[in-house]
Amino acid sequence: MPNGTSRARSRPVPDGAAPVERRARLAAPWIVGGLTAVITAVTTSLGTFSLPAPVQAAVTGGVAVLAGIAAWGAQQADRPDPPAEAAGGVTPAQLPPVIAHFTGRDASLAELRRAFAAGSGSPASPLVVSVHGPAGVGKSALAARFAHEIADEYPDGALYFDLRGAAGAPVPPEEVLLGFLQALGVRLATDPGGLPELQKLWWTWTRGRRLLVLLDNAHDGAQVGALLPPGGDCAVLVTSRQPLKLLNNLDRRLTEFTAEHAVELLGRLAGRDRVAADPAAAAEIAELCGRLPLAIGICGGRLAARESWTLRVLTDRLRDERRRLGELEHGIDNGVRASLSLSYDDCSPTQQRLLRMLGVQAAPDVQAWAAGALLGVSDLEGEDLLEALVDAQLVECSGTDATGSMRYRLHDLVRLYAVEKATDRENEEEEHDAAVERVLDGYRERAERVAASRWPQDWHRGAGQVPALEFSAVDWLASERPALLALLGQGAERGMWTLVWRLGRAACSLFHSLRVFWPEWRAAADLTCTAAGHLDARSLGVALLERSSMRGNQGRIDLAHEDAAEALRIFTGIRETWWRARALRATGMSLRDAGNLDEGQRFLTEAIDVFGEEGDAWWQARTRRNLAELRLAQRRYGEARELAERALAVFQHNGNRYSEAQTLRALGEVLASEARALHAAGDEAAAEIKYSLAAPTLERAAEAFRRRDEQWEEARCLRTAGEVGDPRNGLRELTFVRTAARVLADLGDVWGVARTRVSEANALARLGRYAEAADTVREATAEFDGLGDRWWQARGRRTLAEILLDAGDRAAARRPAREALELYRSLGNAAGESRARAVLARTEPPED
Repeated sequence: MPNGTSRARSRPVPDGAAPVERRARLAAPWIVGGLTAVITAVTTSLGTFSLPAPVQAAVTGGVAVLAGIAAWGAQQADRPDPPAEAAGGVTPAQLPPVIAHFTGRDASLAELRRAFAAGSGSPASPLVVSVHGPAGVGKSALAARFAHEIADEYPDGALYFDLRGAAGAPVPPEEVLLGFLQALGVRLATDPGGLPELQKLWWTWTRGRRLLVLLDNAHDGAQVGALLPPGGDCAVLVTSRQPLKLLNNLDRRLTEFTAEHAVELLGRLAGRDRVAADPAAAAEIAELCGRLPLAIGICGGRLAARESWTLRVLTDRLRDERRRLGELEHGIDNGVRASLSLSYDDCSPTQQRLLRMLGVQAAPDVQAWAAGALLGVSDLEGEDLLEALVDAQLVECSGTDATGSMRYRLHDLVRLYAVEKATDRENEEEEHDAAVERVLDGYRERAERVAASRWPQDWHRGAGQVPALEFSAVDWLASERPALLALLGQGAERGMWTLVWRLGRAACSLFHSLRVFWPEWRAAADLTCTAAGHLDARSLGVALLERSSMRGNQGRIDLAHEDAAEALRIFTGIRETWWRARALRATGMSLRDAGNLDEGQRFLTEAIDVFGEEGDAWWQARTRRNLAELRLAQRRYGEARELAERALAVFQHNGNRYSEAQTLRALGEVLASEARALHAAGDEAAAEIKYSLAAPTLERAAEAFRRRDEQWEEARCLRTAGEVGDPRNGLRELTFVRTAARVLADLGDVWGVARTRVSEANALARLGRYAEAADTVREATAEFDGLGDRWWQARGRRTLAEILLDAGDRAAARRPAREALELYRSLGNAAGESRARAVLARTEPPED
């Protein structure tokens, strides 16, 4: 409670006392006037009488005393009633009633209680608490509810005024003070003067009292500042749509309801039984209302008045965005549209235009620079206008993103209102297109800069390192990916094909290099190809390579090969040599991943030669690493190691740390495979040497990726470290693959998780835990079946058969071995077919 000791309520004035005092005040002017006339006559007549000097001095002194009495009498005649009682002895109790269906707000009420318990902190200052928020969020209901809760702590009364700050015509402070003074019993027989005189009178009458003042719908801080009483015994509770910046004790923004409270309010109004009968529809109504209490209250009232309506009927009506605001009208003053109009009308024309443009663009939230782009002004000017809309509670700050920048969004209902206002202005349609194009171009420029910083060689042949950004690529992409996808779709709808292609390509480059957000990568790749189809052959070829990479990384090998082969045909036809080399590499990779190793190596070898002719050492080294991985699958370990080491030397020389770490991982895989082959051949001494080389190489790669916060690449290294097969490190290797699976699951890499489950199954089998291993590889194989990755469908079945054979169950192993063989045959994978045939032979019972 506020500082100070609560004093008892004032006692009523005795009967008859007040009329006597009033008569005395009425008579006072006539008495004073008569005395003044007598005094004037005496002093002017002294010169006409011959009186001794002592007598004249006595008369003059007496006149002075009478003059003082006259002045005192004038003061008392003009002074109002002392601030001891309200008129007629009634304590003002002006608080508005609490709505019957008040719901939730437990956290907000608790915070208000803490603020009032702490007091103002100064005996010379009142406690001032303000609550601000957008239209319809329930500020007034919360303030009234809390004011009634604490009213008894303020025995000298509770005053209330609706300042109408959101109505475009705020009440002048003078009018408010006159009302408050009258409520306190002040009878103003004469004009009190302007605001300064009224404030002095207000301060006089409230000093020493314990009053609670509720000021609803304040316009700004100046309006409220003129109404604050003095002293720490009073408390002021204020509501407004925008922050008032009063430097007060507490200023909090009231947000929308939680989903739970929104449904609870709907149930209290429409009937709990109806909500319980269709909770899904109730939850959807709450979300379509943006969880605004005003909108939910309107829906609840409509349902209560229409018992024949089900919740599903209202849900269907609200789903149509064009009609939603109309459905949320309830009378002239209480509809959502009417409430938003008050805030909109209070904005400047430029601020109104920015709100309309924000409604037109599709990004769910944006950084401040987008405001300048929408209006075609500087970033700084756009940010100032955006902050003005925040103050008007038409735009919300949605938090600081991963790059450290503030993001801004429109509440769903505000967005619908902004679109409605934009649609009303037919002459702005061309401006809407221009605004969207500017924002799309702004995102294109930023996405290309981040992508080039992340992976410069994907953008410029022979590119070296570029200056680092002030934030990481993954943080930028994590912050912007919803906006990127929304704007790509909007740009496609409006036929902005060049911008869509360029932004889409940059997004794909980032998704590819970071291996994150796989569904978004697929959507961006498809949109990029659609846009390229409206441009030229070169653009289409580049887009097809981006989509090929996406499809290959997501296990859709056949489709990846189709895109790569078509890109190769295009670049060969238009004689784009460097891009043709990239298409050769992509085609070779897709063939390798499909198990067609012999055919794949032909394309990779040619790509290496063409990159050499073009003088691009980075892409040549990268393709050598890819060929090393293919040689590894062919069990040509010496050639694989030589290729990986040549690639590693290039990356180390050029300072390409990311590519160096990738190549260390490939080299570690080769060394581990050599170790396993030596171990199987019985050469334990040589195997131990290779094991000892493989593990540190993989750990170096994992550490390099960890320092760069490359989670996907680190997980890949951990998985490889778990596949080494060193008999001395079985439990450690199991930990590696399980950690890798968790990281990939967090990144949403379904294919990567399935691939890692195969490695986990092998690690379990090496520990003799065959039942767990078989279950794990079955789960992985089911995932590959769903993904349509035939090569890994075969690999998974072959692995299952091998585990069952090691467990001694030949009969159970026969079926997966036979299925693996058939799959390898259909793929034309001779190496896989040979291994599957050897496994199938082991399932046959031994000869007698």
